[in-house]
Amino acid sequence: ATAATSHMSEAGHALRLLDHEAVSRNADMDGLVTAIEAAFAAYARGEAQMPAKSYIDLPAYNGDFRSMPAYLRTEHWDAAGIKWVNVHPDNPASGTLPTVIGTMIYSDPATGRPLAIMDGTTLTRLRTGAAAAVATDQLAVPEARSLGIVGAGAQSYTQLEAIATVRPIEEVVIADIDDAAVQAFHERYADSYAVRAGTPAEAAQCDVLSTVTPVTEPIVELAALGARTHVNAMGADAPGKQELATEVVTEATVFIDDYDQTTHSGEINVAWAAGVFEEADIQGELGDVVVGTSPGRQPDDGVTVFDSTGLAIQDIAAAHVVYERAERTDSGQLFEMIGG
Repeated sequence: ATAATSHMSEAGHALRLLDHEAVSRNADMDGLVTAIEAAFAAYARGEAQMPAKSYIDLPAYNGDFRSMPAYLRTEHWDAAGIKWVNVHPDNPASGTLPTVIGTMIYSDPATGRPLAIMDGTTLTRLRTGAAAAVATDQLAVPEARSLGIVGAGAQSYTQLEAIATVRPIEEVVIADIDDAAVQAFHERYADSYAVRAGTPAEAAQCDVLSTVTPVTEPIVELAALGARTHVNAMGADAPGKQELATEVVTEATVFIDDYDQTTHSGEINVAWAAGVFEEADIQGELGDVVVGTSPGRQPDDGVTVFDSTGLAIQDIAAAHVVYERAERTDSGQLFEMIGG
């Protein structure tokens, strides 16, 4: 960075505009996993504020908007911001826009000054993978070497890249109804892992399973899972969505990211609404496991499940990692927004 741009960024009112390439370039996965773990810990310790996600439903467009603000304080840094994100399932079929488009506004908690506006779509994909890695690190068997992924979209890539930072993954089984997506995944990772296409049942036999689909009918049965498989259930984010058969969540040891969100729209929401899964069936929140106030995997545990709905604190933590590195590398574009 030149002296002028550094001064402008630090002392002026300029903010950084970071597009998807800049976000990807400045998102170190090891750093993301560490930051997301710190965010879970801050939440468990009461050192975070995360108002409920608010929705604007747009039935005329088969879509909605969601606002996700948060603030968190860790041992070494604090951060604040808000993600404005939509879900419009008709987008891919009608044009070039993705189903989900996110925008993150990252701010200085001390002054309220916006520090960066960045692509929240890429940020969401990265932090979701990092959250699965934190859960895998806490809940999967230490000797885990194989990873099954159901759903070969963009999220499958970050699931593998993140989980591989906490377990020495060697074998990957990828399952999807889209053969082209499976082939693209295979081509991307075949040189680094033993990758093969398989059914959801074959993927479920792996030491770790990540499900990253939007389905409303279960695609993973209890009988298909390995005896000690850890499952990252990442896809359910609305009432009625369900990737795992009800018997999986009623029989497994279940951990969640947030009580209100998971009971409303997480993997457990269908079983919860049916009255077959209750509060006593929740082993704990992942943040409590991270800080040690709730036990994680026990020696006699069989299948474990992490029900992830995605938290605003994860977005803020990921944005912190991206912004700090972007400052060091002078990435993106500086934009003077605040007058005076």
